[in-house]
Amino acid sequence: MGGIKINAEQIQTGPKTINPQGSLWQAKTNPAPLRPALQGREKTRTAVIGGGMAGILTAWLLKEAGEEALVLEAAEIGSGQTGRTTAKITSQHGLIYGRLLENKDGGGLAAAYAAANQTALAEYRRIIEGRGIQCGFRQLPAYLYTRENPEALQAEEKAARSLGLPAAFTLDTSLPFPVMGALRFDEQALFQPLDFLRALSKELRIYEHTPVIKLEDGQLTTPGGLVEAKQVVFATHYPFLNRPGYYFTRLHQERSYVLALKNGPDLGVMYYGVDADGYSFRPAGDYLLFGGENHRTGENREGGRYEGLARAASQLFPGCPVDYAWSAQDCMTPDGIPYAGRYSEDRPEWYVASGFNKWGMTGSMAAALLLRDLILGRENPWAAAFSPQAPGRLLRPQAAENLLSDGLKAVESFGRRLLPAQAAEPAELRALPQGQGIISQIQGEKLGLYRDEAGRLHAVGLTCPHLGCQLTFNPDEKSWDCPCHGSRFTYTGQLIDNPAQEGLHHEILPRRQ
Repeated sequence: MGGIKINAEQIQTGPKTINPQGSLWQAKTNPAPLRPALQGREKTRTAVIGGGMAGILTAWLLKEAGEEALVLEAAEIGSGQTGRTTAKITSQHGLIYGRLLENKDGGGLAAAYAAANQTALAEYRRIIEGRGIQCGFRQLPAYLYTRENPEALQAEEKAARSLGLPAAFTLDTSLPFPVMGALRFDEQALFQPLDFLRALSKELRIYEHTPVIKLEDGQLTTPGGLVEAKQVVFATHYPFLNRPGYYFTRLHQERSYVLALKNGPDLGVMYYGVDADGYSFRPAGDYLLFGGENHRTGENREGGRYEGLARAASQLFPGCPVDYAWSAQDCMTPDGIPYAGRYSEDRPEWYVASGFNKWGMTGSMAAALLLRDLILGRENPWAAAFSPQAPGRLLRPQAAENLLSDGLKAVESFGRRLLPAQAAEPAELRALPQGQGIISQIQGEKLGLYRDEAGRLHAVGLTCPHLGCQLTFNPDEKSWDCPCHGSRFTYTGQLIDNPAQEGLHHEILPRRQ
């Protein structure tokens, strides 16, 4: 390969003291028995693609109602975002109610959203208590807090109370720092999501390591077989079919980070900061989960997110070591309401659940209840609010503004792909430290390069196989991320997060490099 020049601004350093290994839930849940991969042909009334919380709940609720359902999971159930959530079950989703009421149709929209999430809370309680599921379910208040803008929380209190939600403004918190205001919602809850998921999954027909690679005329093709289904539910985090639906034009993804602090204080409640630099807190047995450092996927070139959290944690909770560190990725809709309903007008037999805007536990349950009703031909009071095809949904002020921002991000990423990268001399490249990644030019091709801990230099293609955006390096996760639609890949090119459905070309460069 030819001469290479390193652009110093593109060198990315990874975290030095925090090594993300997986979530507390993944570490503390006994491994589930593996389900077989599909081999041969199957037939079912409803095929659910995706074995996370939304998919398992949808299949379980259908089965409870007497409807036949089958789940196809590309990896293992709960191995995606469900295993990385902070697992708050709450109808308190930031400053959502005040924003919804600002829309022209805001009264009905906000009421439907509030009812859906309060119903989701009650449904978790019904299932867990009714079936005796041991998953650490605990009811307790949830708080929003601010250190800057109490007026925003007071306005949210007024909006929430007008919808019948259990909201109350207060200055009294158990946080280790002063606040200018807090908004309390009573009778919210938390749990251990993987224990709950695995308890429900025991009653379902599930195939693991069974990705769907083609869907046509009611037939789902997988590497080992085929499923015939009358209805299909896409519960794959991000809808992986671009057409119909065109969800890539109306979703982006964001990342957030969590530390599990050993022997952290039990604050007795859950907290979520509404300021730009706010944190999330929730008790988890002997641990306190401490989260924050949010950013859009593909926009973490400087890194240091885990380090930033760890510094804050050491100041707020001295003597509480970090036992677990992990990150999560969330699909964000322009108007803040999930997509749950028919996949598109052209495919009335297809359904979708996506875009939970960082509130995946209540969002998954609300979506599952809604999809169950649609599939069974029942009326659902919040179907219109969550429908991806709702008239005027993308014309709401907040939605229009966010759509424009997302479009500009995509244009920017495509533009970067057209610009050549600088090349560096071989000696400069050999000096690339371990654990760092760069973008550089080799024989006319722009590549992502990464030096691993053994000193090997890995090269991957930088064009996202989803829609062709240029990837960026994420030094905290040592991954290549797409800033357009959120696909992610390891430094060896393996796919981590969709909507992409394939990995990147990868090779290890000769030692002389």
